[in-house]
Amino acid sequence: MARGATLVSKVSTDLRRAISVGEYAPGDRLPIEADLARTYGVSRATVRAALRQLEATSLVRTQHGVGTFVADTPAVRAGLERLDSISGSIRASGREAGMVYRSRTVRPLLPDEAAKMGLSAESSALEVRRSILADGEVVAYSYDLLPISLLPEDFPVEELDGSIFTFLRERLDIIPERAIAEIHAVSSQHIGWGPDASSNSLYVLLDQLHYGAGDRLLLYSRTYFIEGRYAFTIVRST
Repeated sequence: MARGATLVSKVSTDLRRAISVGEYAPGDRLPIEADLARTYGVSRATVRAALRQLEATSLVRTQHGVGTFVADTPAVRAGLERLDSISGSIRASGREAGMVYRSRTVRPLLPDEAAKMGLSAESSALEVRRSILADGEVVAYSYDLLPISLLPEDFPVEELDGSIFTFLRERLDIIPERAIAEIHAVSSQHIGWGPDASSNSLYVLLDQLHYGAGDRLLLYSRTYFIEGRYAFTIVRST
């Protein structure tokens, strides 16, 4: 590893530690670049690169001409390597998971949905729309489709509540085994709902097909994660 990259990592790691133990509280302004450079014995360019790393993971925010501040609410972080529920990743980040169901509707699939799910054009699904919360703050909006054939006959749709993964495991005795996901950046004023929706326009869309044993389709989900409130990581190696 190049020496410059090593120094950047050292500075960013130490600042991350300082934030995590409360040396810098949410909303605090970090020392200016010149002071941080003197503290760590590095160049201002190295400090700037380290701060960019922290900003990329939503730990800090920079106001040009003002300074760099510790983010008021650190983003939930989740790895993409492991299949887990959103609620599970929120709890793993040390925050309280919650969700609010906006609607549950049984309807015919649209042609593009049926094609995506590999189902016939006449198929129906239970469409669920949910707000995903961390410590009471909305971090994502999810549009989910469960094939109607998956559900017991005359199933009361209002009984579907909380985590869909938990519902599949505990109510239907079905375990999601794998998922095929696409990731897209989305800019839109028409994704979410509720009082907070109008203040958000940038999202990371996780477009996923979930499968169980025997490649049985369990769920098609389109989850729009609010940029800055939910961050994904991928572990890469040579």
